[in-house]
This record gives sequence, C-alpha cells and structure tokens, in this order.
Amino acid sequence: MDDLEFVRDLYGRPRPGPDARARVWRRVTAKRRRRRLSWLAVPVAALVLALAFAVRPAPPYTDISGGRAILLSAATRAASTSASSGPYWHVEKELDGSKVIELWASRDGRAWRSENGEIEPVTSPFSMGGRDLTFRQIESLPAEPAALKARVTAMLPPGSEGLLADALSGLLWTKPSAPGVRAAAYRALADLPEVRYLGPGKDTWGRAGEAFSFGLPSGVQRTLIINPATSQVLSSADSGPDGRSEIVLGAGWTDRGPDLP
Repeated sequence: MDDLEFVRDLYGRPRPGPDARARVWRRVTAKRRRRRLSWLAVPVAALVLALAFAVRPAPPYTDISGGRAILLSAATRAASTSASSGPYWHVEKELDGSKVIELWASRDGRAWRSENGEIEPVTSPFSMGGRDLTFRQIESLPAEPAALKARVTAMLPPGSEGLLADALSGLLWTKPSAPGVRAAAYRALADLPEVRYLGPGKDTWGRAGEAFSFGLPSGVQRTLIINPATSQVLSSADSGPDGRSEIVLGAGWTDRGPDLP
C-alpha cells in the first residue's frame, strides 16, 4: 500500500486543490508521529517506575523473610493466654534424645528434679546468664519490651551482652513468666539484629514450627523452633557435634507435684 492509498483509507479521497495533498500529508505524518511517541512512552514510563521503586527507601523494621511478623504473632498469642494456676511450675523435656528431665518448683522456693524417674531436690531451679533467679525476681519482670530488655541486660553478668537473646528466649519456656512477660520477650527478640529467621522447621519428634537462631558467646549457634499459633517453644538445639538438644514436652503450672517417697 502506497501513501495515497493509506490516506484514502483514513480520510477518504482528498479535495481538489493545489495544496490539498500537502494538507493531508501533514495530517498523516502528525498521526504517525503521535503513534510512535505513544509506543515510546510505554518503556519510558516503565523505566521511570522501576527507578522510582529501586531508590525508594525501605520502611523501618522491614523483614523480607517474615520472621519478625512471626515473632510478633507469637507475642500476640502469648499475651492472650490466661495465666495458669497451680502450686507447681513444671517443665518436662527430652535431653539429647536419650533422657527425660523434669523440674517442679513451688512458689515457696522448694524444687525437685527428675532424670529418668530419679527425683532429687534442687537448690536453685532458675538462672539467667549463670546467676540464680528467684520466683520474686521472675514475677517482677516488666511486660513492656524495652523495659524487659533493659532489666534482663542489667541482670546479666558484666561482659555477657552476647547472652541477651538467649536470656530472653529462656523466659519463653524454662521460667514461670507471666503471659505479658512472655509476649514482651517475643517482641524484644523480634527487634534484636542477631536473631535470624531460618524458615519453617521440624523438631526431632516431627512437630512443625518456625525456626530462629542466634549466636552464643562461645560461637555456638542456638536454634529454637516455636509454634506461633500457641506461642510455645518446641525445641532448642545447639550447633556442633557436641551441641545440646532439648525437646520441650511440656511447660506450665500444674496441680501435680513430684512423686516423693
């Protein structure tokens, strides 16, 4: 198709006159120019948008992996949990896949430990960073993340700042923490840069959860698997051939004490 046929298809036969063809040609070339510019505008606009998003600053506390959101979800669940009742704080765990350890502690300071059924009294059932803790100290912990972080940091021995994540995680299951304190511990852990989200995981019993890790001053990496739907810790495992592993079988208040002779 030549240019005149193209003109006739678009505008019909040109009117007679010496400048008719020139007028029509100007209209055709203008239309073609607009068409080319409109097609050029598409990649240019896409490039502008791509550059805008490339240089756009990330919002604060962005966690692409979703790990922070998972910890905050667990915190919400912990906060909504009713405080359990019962005279004994009881923790049952499987240690290194070979023995079952149980701990009972009463509010008056008495405590007992059982290893594969052998029960014996315990003097100091709770500790943090190598320091003994009493029920009163645990019950007085604040239920606000920043205040809890400051209190726990002050309770750690000098030079043991690398134990902060481990100390906070211990409040999630090894100690009789109030629901608000457990929630604050989850929220404080969510803002610690050393806490890494590893993705979904399973403990050695096959229970599914979400895996998080942090380093200890010894260089060992400790990995926790939590169930955010219940806010419960499922397991704790240390890296290395001699790393300790603990499967949490239960942690909470109970009316059942140890079967003393």
